[in-house]
Amino acid sequence: MPSPLQFSALQRLIAVLVALGSFANSLAVQTGQGNASRRRISLNKGWRFSRSETNHDGLVYDVRSDTPPRDKVHILKPWILPTANGFISDHFKHHSIPTGSAPGNVSFVQKTFNDSSWEEVDLPHDWAIKGPFYVGDGKPVMGGMGRLPIQGVAWYRRTLDISQADIDAKKTIYLDIDGAMSYSMVWLNGHLIGGWPCGYTSYRLDLTPHVQQGNRNQLAIRLDNPVQSSRWYPGAGLYRSVWLTTVQSVHVPLWGQYVSSRNISRQSATVDFRIQLKNNAKRDEEVVLETDIYELDISGRPGAKVLTSTPTVVKLNAGSTAVVNSSIVVTNPKLWGPPPTQVPNLYAALTRLTINGHTVDTYETQFGIRSLRFDPDRGLFVNGERIRIQGVNEHHDLGALGVAFNYRAAERKLEILRELGANAIRCAHNIPATEFLQLADKMGFLVTDESLDSWEYEKTPNDYHLLFGEWAEADTRAMLRRDRNHPSVIAFSVGNEVSEQTTGVSGATTAKRLCSIVREEDDLADRPCTASKNAARPEMPFASSLDIINLNYQGEGIRDTPAYEGLQGITTEPSYGEFHRVFPDKLILSSETSASLSTRGTYFFPLTREISAPVLDNKPDGGGNASIRAISDYSVYTTPFGASPDKVFAKQDAAFPYVAGEFVWSGFDYLGEPTPYYSARSSYFGIVDLAGFKKDRFWLYQSRWRPEVKMAHVLPHWSWGGDREGQVTPVHILSSADEAQLFVNGKNHGRKKKQAGEYRFRYDDVVYSPGELLVLTWKDGKEWANKTVFTVGDAYGLTLEVDRESIEGDGLDLAFVTAKVVDLDGRVVPTADNNVIFSVEGAGAEIVATDNGDPYSFVPFPSKQRKAFSGLALAIIKATAKTPGTVTVRAESQGLRGAKVEVSIM
Repeated sequence: MPSPLQFSALQRLIAVLVALGSFANSLAVQTGQGNASRRRISLNKGWRFSRSETNHDGLVYDVRSDTPPRDKVHILKPWILPTANGFISDHFKHHSIPTGSAPGNVSFVQKTFNDSSWEEVDLPHDWAIKGPFYVGDGKPVMGGMGRLPIQGVAWYRRTLDISQADIDAKKTIYLDIDGAMSYSMVWLNGHLIGGWPCGYTSYRLDLTPHVQQGNRNQLAIRLDNPVQSSRWYPGAGLYRSVWLTTVQSVHVPLWGQYVSSRNISRQSATVDFRIQLKNNAKRDEEVVLETDIYELDISGRPGAKVLTSTPTVVKLNAGSTAVVNSSIVVTNPKLWGPPPTQVPNLYAALTRLTINGHTVDTYETQFGIRSLRFDPDRGLFVNGERIRIQGVNEHHDLGALGVAFNYRAAERKLEILRELGANAIRCAHNIPATEFLQLADKMGFLVTDESLDSWEYEKTPNDYHLLFGEWAEADTRAMLRRDRNHPSVIAFSVGNEVSEQTTGVSGATTAKRLCSIVREEDDLADRPCTASKNAARPEMPFASSLDIINLNYQGEGIRDTPAYEGLQGITTEPSYGEFHRVFPDKLILSSETSASLSTRGTYFFPLTREISAPVLDNKPDGGGNASIRAISDYSVYTTPFGASPDKVFAKQDAAFPYVAGEFVWSGFDYLGEPTPYYSARSSYFGIVDLAGFKKDRFWLYQSRWRPEVKMAHVLPHWSWGGDREGQVTPVHILSSADEAQLFVNGKNHGRKKKQAGEYRFRYDDVVYSPGELLVLTWKDGKEWANKTVFTVGDAYGLTLEVDRESIEGDGLDLAFVTAKVVDLDGRVVPTADNNVIFSVEGAGAEIVATDNGDPYSFVPFPSKQRKAFSGLALAIIKATAKTPGTVTVRAESQGLRGAKVEVSIM
């Protein structure tokens, strides 16, 4: 399915520039107004990096279970806490900066330190993703966190060039950090400026008091990443972008413009603005403020100016801040909404501040005009249209690239999910990259923006519970202020399966406090606040503290069918109806469903006759193989608390229409949490594997979410060899058709019609013999889609396919190249595991990572060699030079015919 973001090369470059925050400059060029008053410069190039697995510098934010004892370290928390003051509403709770210098005279922060022996890196940077993996038991990082070396203390250093003109003009100079994992601390010219412990929060520091003229301003950033700090792979390093922002003394501060819409119709909409102004000067100023609104085209470029607000005059006292509220009526607005029935139209607001006729600042905000209604009986309405949420949960890693954010890799992920039929993403369970939300805005995905996985009670020894008391307000407000302008965000979640959900009044009180922050910060849009519940029942006070009911697995029932009897853990009857009875005025949504497990292209026999069953290695039909850490791809096996897609669909259809939809756990496999085989590296939950290859479950969801697609998917493959001849080998057909007929080597196995509560065609008694499967399908009595599956021949050669024929030579854009092991007729050999060697010929490109989707592969991701898994392997190519040209990607394997494909560098 074509992506809405498949532009020309020039348009793609513009889209990336928009994502990197350069839109205000592009507007200034169009309108003929300079923007020298505000400069935002990327600091992603030219860093020096050094990491130690142990604490070698004697500094800590605070003592933890994995740090040296208190009397052996210098605790810097008192110097870091004041960074949060701007996000703490009660001024009496603000932190004071200690007098004197911070303890710990570390040479790394000094200009005189020689870092020439350190590694040269560019950002975004994830130091752990290159490996090697920790294999086996008793390792520092185990399966839950991806078996990669995330732990340790790391330093990043680079110099800043500050002009004398900026110093003479008394400009304010900020450092903006989009994400640093974790416990980040920042020094400039030997002075500790501040920091932020949570690795997912974006934040700003004022460098102005300590900048010096010239290019010898020494910036040093220290990170400290704990073991046992997460339930998934958190990554490591400065894994999102870092910026230097220079502004005049009078300016709009970070996230200082809040835009929302109301009274929305096709004829008009009222756009409300709340704009914060800051005056760092020592004199009062009279500031004139006005805002232009522009349409954005599909590439993110500014189109026609829609209108300009009436100028507002503000008297701004020295050293003060002020807030200006205004409204504009837009006639015939182009509404933002999710495809395919709506279009994700976007606008931009460019606010200008002038003093005595001179522009002192411009500030740009992208937004969309759209209405949301959360109907407790009928679900979600966007712009008056009922939209069923067809969502997935996504962690923040990008597979073989780790957590280092890459625009194209995230775009590719969303393109695959769009092909699936997904229209919504839940950011599990952390604040996402801002560029990810920009992509969601442009592509029309609905988003639940989520902040925390734990509150005061721990899930792992070094997780967020260590920070909650002092940082929860700041982290929550930071998320709200940064993300509230995104039209894709339809709800804010402040917690996931927190232990407080079952602690009665105390847990409900904490939920109320966090939701009060959401309502304060997002009062113009009034989006719902929620937290996901896997254990809280309707009679408990926790759910009453939230605006909408987010259920994890409870709606479909947990361990409530015979296949799950005797398993440890809670047992819950399907609970949609009970929650709807107790909370008739609240929308109900499944924030996590299914938790199915599978390994792409892998099948084990016998197959359970149940529609949903747990993976049990001790049962012949248990679906798992512990020796190779693999799970059958029939899509009927789950975690002990989970349910197959078939069971989920049936329970939701029974509750239709008051269940607003679902977020499946999960869209893609992700690093860490390899349930049930924690000796592996990555999860088995995905509808799509870690490399981006589709599991069989993909077509089951597509048949439900995109019923208009004429498709019939057949599983398993039909190339088993002699050991399965004469053995029962069930055949399943996934299609939105309502009737199907199966022929095996010409033998008719009957025509079947889906009954109520059935979502696939099952032929569970087929006996394998090599040859041909033929499937015919019908819908509403008319021919729908046919499919033939053959027994393939021996592996003969390789083929290569690239997702795009040309990429930008900016060092950021990527091409994803799929290698297939094929027989003489060009058909994929589904059992092939040949070793594939990738290479690139020609200047200007390199292989940055390879993968095959096998959760039990410990080959480091940067390796140029990768075994095919179920016949497929992936290479990720990055352009490194701006010189246009063509590079050739080759794949070779001993005994097979090689393959090549060309990629143009623009």
